[in-house]
Amino acid sequence: MAIHGYNEEDDAIGKAYDQRLVSRLWSHMRVHRLRVFLAVSLLLITTALQLAQPLLVQQAIDRDVAKGTTKDLWWIVTAYLAILVLMFVLRYVQSVQMVLVSQKVMNDIRLKLFRHLQRMSIAFYDANPVGRLVTRLTNDIVALDALLTAGAITIIADLFMIVGVAIALLVIDWKLALITLAIVPVLAVLMRWFAVAMRNAFRRQRLHVARLNGFVAEHIGGILLVQLFGRQRRDRQEFAVHNRRLLDANLEVVHQFALFEPVVAMVSAITTGIIIVVGGRFVLNDQLTIGRLYAFILLVAMYYNPVREIADRFNILQQAMAALERIFTLMDEPEGVQDIPDAVDLPEKIAGAVEFEHVSFAYVPDTWVLKDVSFRIEPGERIAFVGATGAGKSSMINLLLRFYDVQHGRILLDGIDIAHARQHQVRKHIGLVLQDPFIFTGTIEENIRLRDESIPMERVRDAARLVGADRFINELPHTYQHQLVERGANLSTGQKQLLAFARSVAFDPEVMLVLDEATASIDSETEALIQESLERLTARRTSIIIAHRLATIRDADRIIVLHHGEIVETGTHDELLARRGRYFRLWLLQQRDTPAETSVPPAAASGA
Repeated sequence: MAIHGYNEEDDAIGKAYDQRLVSRLWSHMRVHRLRVFLAVSLLLITTALQLAQPLLVQQAIDRDVAKGTTKDLWWIVTAYLAILVLMFVLRYVQSVQMVLVSQKVMNDIRLKLFRHLQRMSIAFYDANPVGRLVTRLTNDIVALDALLTAGAITIIADLFMIVGVAIALLVIDWKLALITLAIVPVLAVLMRWFAVAMRNAFRRQRLHVARLNGFVAEHIGGILLVQLFGRQRRDRQEFAVHNRRLLDANLEVVHQFALFEPVVAMVSAITTGIIIVVGGRFVLNDQLTIGRLYAFILLVAMYYNPVREIADRFNILQQAMAALERIFTLMDEPEGVQDIPDAVDLPEKIAGAVEFEHVSFAYVPDTWVLKDVSFRIEPGERIAFVGATGAGKSSMINLLLRFYDVQHGRILLDGIDIAHARQHQVRKHIGLVLQDPFIFTGTIEENIRLRDESIPMERVRDAARLVGADRFINELPHTYQHQLVERGANLSTGQKQLLAFARSVAFDPEVMLVLDEATASIDSETEALIQESLERLTARRTSIIIAHRLATIRDADRIIVLHHGEIVETGTHDELLARRGRYFRLWLLQQRDTPAETSVPPAAASGA
């Protein structure tokens, strides 16, 4: 299974216009097409009204001012004011409609992307930084707002304005219009040059933003090590380098914008100067009226305003296209582990039998982590898996939870192949306790039942009582309503572990998994509480324990020893010691570290 990761090139600026991306965006906008059509129509009407203003000014000058009368001035002024009021109303309605479309489209895409991320396999998250994925859900989607409200639709209006002005100029005086339009190729070359320069500047800016964000996220996340090893000064120096590079990139963007504006203004001024000189001669020769010349100058100014705006919108369009590219690339990532079309439903309650039939698995092709593993766990049986790091213990549990699919063989839950069952139903029947439990921001109660309203408060209390978590919960200021901060930083490691265990019990799974020595980071008293709880739970639940400390699984019904992805030994604690195999050697190694903990049984000792 190929898993793709993101790199810094994902933050580069894309093409200014990509029909494929626009088509996909329109598929999300289609449901709001009436609002889009209304907004575009109002924008075009507003643009047409704006073009009428210079023509009214021309009428006022030629009909009244030039003739020293005011008889027609009142209706011209009235019409001008009416146009202003109408433009205000139309622009307000158009802006509201596009903002509504933009917010609804962003909401829809954000929901779709979040649902997609929830369905992605664990392998995908192994290959992609979480910070980059969060950026896709936030910054990149926000970039669409600028595209929809101030980007694409405004470019349409600007293009319409440019065409409308060009037609109006030709109608007023085609000779002056040709002089004006002759300067357009010069302006087009300048705009093209600035577009390339701005694109490169934005690319460098985004690249250094990504590097700075990555550095900050990594070093804040690892602040404990930073302070422990006194890395603050060195990290400040590295941060200053990243910060300076981002500053230089930002200043380059500012420089390009600052240069572009006066260049366009200079071209506009030169054009206006030429029009005044040539147009003035036309007026003196009675080839043109003063009103028409003044209207022509106003229209020339209106011609260059959208040119400047298009340059700004061009950059918005580039960034939005890059954001769309990243969003849709993420949406196109295959989900990895997926339900088959005719997936079966598991019963509401299962007995809890687990069976591996000739299972082989590899994260990387041809690098097998599990090799032809077969075993069966009966309902209610308590099984422990041991082995050196990398033996395949955690991988086996990941497969049982269908975080990954096997390449060969099959895994059965109550005789049903889990590859043919719905993922959420498989996981519903399996409880999981990790060595490093994740605690959400919220109350104790919310963390135990994960805001699942179907779990009554009484079951929450019973779960906490069963694992002994009620002892510390009842000592908290607000007991089950006590507010926990991010990752449970206001709890001890042992308290977080008990809370995670209570969470698994509250969901009442038939199969309980305790991974990677979930009791390894807690004190002896708390560990004793959990061990007592496990004893009570195994009477009615299938239990699978991944153990490194062998003393904690002496009472398991069976112990399965893994070595390099293969099962090498199976038996009880005493049986395995008596065989003097790999389990025996692991036991002796741990006895050397903790000689007072226990001793080798006489049967094993006599065989030594």
